Amino acid sequence: MNTEILGVVAQIVLLVVLSYPLGKYIANVYKGKKTCLDFMKPIETAIYRFSGINPEEEMNWKQFLRALLIVNLFWFIWGMLLLVLQGYLPLNPDGNAGQTAHQAFNTCISFMVNCNEQHYSGETGLTYLTQLFVIMLFQFVTAGTGMAAMAGIMKALGEKTTKTIGNFWKYLVLSCTRILFPLSLIVGFILITQGTPMGFDGKMEITTMEGATQNVSQGPTAAIVPIKQLGTNGGGYFGCNSSHPLENPTYLSNMTECWSILILPMAMAFAFGFYIKRKKLGYSIYGVMLFAFLVGVCINVYQEMNGNPRIDAMGIAQDNGAMEGKEVRLGAGATALWSIVTTVTSNGSVNGMHDSTMPISGLMEMLNMQINTWFGGVGVGWMNYFTFIIIAVFISGLMVGRTPEFLCHKVEAREMKVASIVALLHPFVILVGTALAAYLYVHAPAFVENEGGWLNNPGFHGLSEMLYEFTSVAANNGSGFEGLGDNTWFWNYACGIVLILSRFIPIVGQVAIAGLLASKKYIPESAGTLKTDTVTFSVMTFAVIFIVAALSFFPVHALSTIAEHFSL
Repeated sequence: MNTEILGVVAQIVLLVVLSYPLGKYIANVYKGKKTCLDFMKPIETAIYRFSGINPEEEMNWKQFLRALLIVNLFWFIWGMLLLVLQGYLPLNPDGNAGQTAHQAFNTCISFMVNCNEQHYSGETGLTYLTQLFVIMLFQFVTAGTGMAAMAGIMKALGEKTTKTIGNFWKYLVLSCTRILFPLSLIVGFILITQGTPMGFDGKMEITTMEGATQNVSQGPTAAIVPIKQLGTNGGGYFGCNSSHPLENPTYLSNMTECWSILILPMAMAFAFGFYIKRKKLGYSIYGVMLFAFLVGVCINVYQEMNGNPRIDAMGIAQDNGAMEGKEVRLGAGATALWSIVTTVTSNGSVNGMHDSTMPISGLMEMLNMQINTWFGGVGVGWMNYFTFIIIAVFISGLMVGRTPEFLCHKVEAREMKVASIVALLHPFVILVGTALAAYLYVHAPAFVENEGGWLNNPGFHGLSEMLYEFTSVAANNGSGFEGLGDNTWFWNYACGIVLILSRFIPIVGQVAIAGLLASKKYIPESAGTLKTDTVTFSVMTFAVIFIVAALSFFPVHALSTIAEHFSL
């Protein structure tokens, strides 16, 4: 156990130490300063010329959002066609069939919005072609989209008064060529050395220890796993994700993948402070996020390494902790850390089954996604925190009798309304979706039975499974309590609708707020200006997030995770 704790501490220290220089590098990339990867310029220039893009053409916030939404619509059509027709297309040595329309809709929407929820098993539900040209491609594009949106907001907030917020296409390309692609190469090489397969052969026939014959899928795994982690995507190349011994072979590969999930969201918080030349504000935002993250880590590591009291009562020793749904080669501590890392971000990859974690661990996993601001997805996690900063500034200003201002721009009713809609949308879609599913399960048993029954675990845990599913898709996460049978007409369409609402309404609102603030008159700071880079304001922001985001969900948790905990 001491070794497991040491592994957890080492990963966290590595994240904190490396996120600072990476954040500085990211700020330099978006500001157009010289970096060590300037040799990528010819490739970027070729992309601009081929696409007919003028990277120096400035956009206002409406033009910026139009470009963002149009490119996502194009990729949705692209993905739907390939997924439905994949059975007839090349690079399909295992003969996998095309997806049904409702499954393709869910898959395409999910990967397009950076969620990567999978209502299919990776190695049998897709071909090598769709793994590469839908899944991996979307993982770069959607991660780059979130980062580009944050870059636009930083550009807007970093100016005194401006009508433009940069060029979406330029930020998208830079996010991929200067940040995501180089880091993916490094992580990919590490995974190859650890035994992750990289090739295009069909299934490998092996003989098991019992003497039976088994066909094991392989393929270009090492090319796809790095971007699934670094882009906070999370989709598993294999059905059981990073608990699969080929996707995550060793403890070193586990540490590398776990680090990859959180490093960019952490660095983006620092990048904001460097970009707008307010490092203290960046530190304060990072500090609040890090505090919340560490609290979750401590709770889940304790819960999982202590084991299940029901098993203790049977007189069975649990020296290795609660090991149901976990890999022995990784241990309970590493799985507990991963469960927090993957849910404080919008990653959703797993190295153990969340459905098998202790009830309080499940509570923490869901709360991370329900709050949806502790680091979060690349770019959009910080943007969600930005929403609550606007609300906290407005409330704090009213409390102390000062005009609400953020970065020397007045926060008025229009910005506050948009921020409130964005903040309340998240609990609304989660709770309404869960209520609808619970209603159908109780009052429409014939419909539910026709779809396969949905739940393998009735009672408190069954409600947790449905709550987790809507929480995960609303947070663009994608992990699940896999006791839920979710590849059905209802879950594919219901989750797809929530995915669209929860991805694009917040991005539109957050970019609009930044654009509106940037166009206002710059007001120099004075003795009466409300400071937003202090410990006091950080505590205020934390309180606003907790009250608005977390407390909305305690009634339903009282009927699910908390009730299950006390039933032990």
